[in-house]
Amino acid sequence: MQEKEIIIESVDLRDFFGPQNEKLKMIQKHFPKVKVIARGNVLKVLGEDSEIKFFESKFELLLDHFNRYSGLTENQIERVLDENGEDVINSDHKDDVLVFGNRGLKIKARTHNQRRMVAAVAKNDMIFAEGPAGTGKTYTAVALGVRALKNKEVRKIILVRPAVEAGENLGFLPGDLKEKLDPYLRPLYDALRDMIPPEKLSYFLETGVIEIAPLAFMRGRTLDHAFVILDEAQNATTQQMKMFLTRMGKSAKFIVNGDVTQVDLPKHQKSGLIESVKILKGIGGIEIIHLDEKDVIRHRLVKQIISAFNKKE
Repeated sequence: MQEKEIIIESVDLRDFFGPQNEKLKMIQKHFPKVKVIARGNVLKVLGEDSEIKFFESKFELLLDHFNRYSGLTENQIERVLDENGEDVINSDHKDDVLVFGNRGLKIKARTHNQRRMVAAVAKNDMIFAEGPAGTGKTYTAVALGVRALKNKEVRKIILVRPAVEAGENLGFLPGDLKEKLDPYLRPLYDALRDMIPPEKLSYFLETGVIEIAPLAFMRGRTLDHAFVILDEAQNATTQQMKMFLTRMGKSAKFIVNGDVTQVDLPKHQKSGLIESVKILKGIGGIEIIHLDEKDVIRHRLVKQIISAFNKKE
């Protein structure tokens, strides 16, 4: 067994390691083959030479991220250690900001496949983003739509969802149509509230610059000069998907998001998302992005939950 001392300089250790060394404990869990002991600004690492060198290389990336951006969250630790650390650090540069949101929030693609979504939208008029919960599909798509609106690339944003499981059967719910729909569209409202000041968002919603609607409301329309996002597309039937995709008008961008592991349609109905990806694969101007547990940006347990379910299946 070898031993290596790493001296940590010019870093606030309380901020870097977190209260009661929570972040250091989190880092240690990623390296079960080495033992890490913190004494002041000295980190003692015990283990095989190759494992120590691997730990040291990753730890230097964490220090680099902390020094460059004056902070290191648990999510950033996960990303630096799980992905290509240098790519993660470079992706956090301000030039990659999609939208400057409210309260100084910098909204950007934070994983490899989210960055693929951004690149795909630049090159294609229609993309499909398929992946599990928590991978940032909706949030990234909405940010791209808000950016396009701010840059005057489109005249409006249209956000669409299948209202309920199989047929948008809203009659049993209390309230008017808006009150019936709001719970299903809440994730879209939440994303918009991060990105657009409240007064301006209210104005956009009132004037139709931003429209949030159930999928059934798209029938018969032609969507021109619009950034259109279909969310939870796994719960659209094949016929609904065909209807929606053929609404595409001039100068429009379409993003279709969904999670094929959470289909709520009756067993006798196929998911339109699954069918559409198969049917449209290979058509020029359409790109399909597959996200996975490595793209999860929610609590670190979400990534482990998805991985556990995938193993079970």
